Amino acid sequence: MTLDRLKQFIVKHFEKILVLIILLAAAMGTFFIEDKTLLLNFYFLPVVFASYFLGKRLGVLSAFFSVLAVVVCIIVFPQYFLIKGQFLSSVLRLTSWGGFLILTSYAVGSLYEQKERQTLELKNAYIGILEILTKYIDSFDRYTKGHSVRVAEMAMEIAIAMGLPRTEVENVRVAGLLHDIGKIEISSEVLRKAAALTPEEKDLMATHAEKGASILAKVGIVLKEVVPYVLAHHRYYEDLTDSKEESFKEIPMGARIIAVADAFDAMTTDRPYRKGMQPWEALQKIIDDAGKQFDPFVVGAFRRVITERAENI
Repeated sequence: MTLDRLKQFIVKHFEKILVLIILLAAAMGTFFIEDKTLLLNFYFLPVVFASYFLGKRLGVLSAFFSVLAVVVCIIVFPQYFLIKGQFLSSVLRLTSWGGFLILTSYAVGSLYEQKERQTLELKNAYIGILEILTKYIDSFDRYTKGHSVRVAEMAMEIAIAMGLPRTEVENVRVAGLLHDIGKIEISSEVLRKAAALTPEEKDLMATHAEKGASILAKVGIVLKEVVPYVLAHHRYYEDLTDSKEESFKEIPMGARIIAVADAFDAMTTDRPYRKGMQPWEALQKIIDDAGKQFDPFVVGAFRRVITERAENI
């Protein structure tokens, strides 16, 4: 698991790691390559990359780090940067380079933040529309009214308890809200059936995850990160651990979180053909299924959430 966590860390922070490597390469090159002035323009690469992919703050920080690295090199190797007899012009040239580097990082970073704001606004618009659709689905299936909202809230609390990044928590919340959206393509007779479902009807109902993922995939880039969560939220954890290691990646962490929240709400909700369990009974059943149906790490966080909820009552 240590290797898996290392891989996840590298993937998660890939842009930052790449920027740091390029900056270090430029700094080392400034120390060891004889013609120092040729390397000055090389610093634009990590600065532009950091500004475009990581935002204005980290872009400007990269620019300041680059300028600082060059200042240190000037102190150590003044003969390579300051032309004899042209001290003032050399200082002005280096100052303009540093100023332009910082200005570039600020400008590109501002464009990045503008793009992020527009994407967020577009995403919020889509989510608003889909929230309305989700409420329609919940009202259409009177036995699960409010289910999607409760799953979204529980999944979000679990993700926070696990210490996931803010963007990941939001993706989990959105996926929890939309995880049953595929039911819109399921027959209303099956959704509204008061009795237990037949095997054939269960098979039909089981297709809602794929149908939901297909619907969300059509939205495009705005909700692309939640599609795998919706697609895999009914897959069993043990099916992956019993197979090849690479297939472990087929269930994203967000889907494992939604699986627990979804199961808990389903077990504690009354149905015409059975009464809902008490929360502590459902909790114990989920704990018993840790390592089988559910990810043990997620179950541990879920247990903390339920305990905290009980203490706040």
